[in-house]
Amino acid sequence: MFSFLSKIHKSMRPILFGLGCLTLAACTETSGSGQKINTSAPIPVALLVPYGSAQPTDQVVARGLENAAKLAISDLAGVKIDLRVYSTAGTEAGATNAATKAVNEGAKIIIGPLYASAANAAGVAARARNVNVLTFSNNTEIAGGNVFLLGNTFANTADRLVSYGAKNGKRKITVVHANNAAGNLGADAVRKAAARSGASVVSSVSYDFSQQGIISAMATASQSAKSNSADTVFLTAGVDSDLPFVGQLLPENGLRFPDYQYMGLTRWDLAPQLHAMAGLNNGWFTMPDLNRYNQFSSRYKAVYGGNPHPLAGLAYDGIAAIGALAGTGANDALTTVKLTQGSGFAGVNGTFRFRSNGTNQRALAIATIENKLVKIIDPAPSSFGGAGF
Repeated sequence: MFSFLSKIHKSMRPILFGLGCLTLAACTETSGSGQKINTSAPIPVALLVPYGSAQPTDQVVARGLENAAKLAISDLAGVKIDLRVYSTAGTEAGATNAATKAVNEGAKIIIGPLYASAANAAGVAARARNVNVLTFSNNTEIAGGNVFLLGNTFANTADRLVSYGAKNGKRKITVVHANNAAGNLGADAVRKAAARSGASVVSSVSYDFSQQGIISAMATASQSAKSNSADTVFLTAGVDSDLPFVGQLLPENGLRFPDYQYMGLTRWDLAPQLHAMAGLNNGWFTMPDLNRYNQFSSRYKAVYGGNPHPLAGLAYDGIAAIGALAGTGANDALTTVKLTQGSGFAGVNGTFRFRSNGTNQRALAIATIENKLVKIIDPAPSSFGGAGF
């Protein structure tokens, strides 16, 4: 358990994909509407991935994203995609150069890059040419204008959980989070979700992202929840970093189910070694529609001989959205108005749609852990008229 600090960099990076809105250009909600296309001809689509990165793991991610995009193209009917792959080296400068080259070579839309700072840079470079960018990032600080997020956001997860909790009588929340970028953004997402759902955050306790920091804060968190009459404890902790510690120490400090309903911002199903913890059993977290993901995973493995990277499905979703829109035959299929259509798209991880502010909504199931086993207690809605939205 105490070895989690060595995994901090690895575990947090995929969550945030970088931080910060570097320029106003990619963060404003106003922008050009996107490129017009000829749907009877192959559509030039640029895929920006971190080949050439100094991070060895980025090469694996890049290959998975490219493979998934090509798999999605092979699944399209009646639509032809001219996929052009560009390397960003995982940097802002690389993303700027790649996006500039892509639009100069005729790209009508860009999928990628991976990290938020690179996505912001690509968005700025593509904006002057009226090209929309579907980035793999989930960082809402860089969404808007011509930049749309494919990654599942903290806000989306928090909205689903807090809304479900409020409907089931859990409306007084104590948030327990790390005092770092991921923890602070997660806590903010919970606060905003509560305001939208008729719930309230009655207290919020942060901890330094260290062993001693967590130990020191747990008694305070327990007292805060009790003194503020909380009925819910919302954790932002990552499954391979701070969750093992927090999930053990909070119940030991008196916050136990059923007096307190635990909720988690991260995918607890991905850490079966933790499923015996008192703080996680009967807790609520979200999951995508695994039926769709398993179909994708089986197809990917059959074609490429191995399991897809966890982020690979985002590239498939980007191509699927483009294909669905282009399949209508409309020459404005890739414009902002069409990208943000209310009905959304069928994705690897379930139904999703882009919002006009560049963020997204993704259909998520509510899951819990009972007797060390993951159980779905509220299925992911299949459409945006479902109860989960």
